[in-house]
Amino acid sequence: MTADVEFCQVVTMYQERDLADALAELLVARRLAASVHVEGPVTARFWWDGGVQTVEEWRVTCKTTMDRYDEIEALINDKEHHLYDLPEVLAIPVLSGSDRYLAWIAAETRTAGTPYGESDSAGA
Repeated sequence: MTADVEFCQVVTMYQERDLADALAELLVARRLAASVHVEGPVTARFWWDGGVQTVEEWRVTCKTTMDRYDEIEALINDKEHHLYDLPEVLAIPVLSGSDRYLAWIAAETRTAGTPYGESDSAGA
């Protein structure tokens, strides 16, 4: 990613809907993402273990800021949160968007770990 990109969408895939939902809840609760969409199921075909694999997956798309990307990637790559040996983790840069929506993303991800309804030190 380039340093001048402030916002991104982070995309990953899960084979289990409940794990995708758990990740979505965790990302928003920890304020790593302002919004997370879980979509699916979708059919994925890919080369793995010497052959073509076909599986049903759930797409997880996070709306966030680039400064939260490393934390999100680490969470997805943690075996506690993902069953794949090599999870897909892609940051797609947001080059433009409505000022109000981007300001909302920035505000909602400003302090990682602040639970809903509680003020962080900057907002107190």
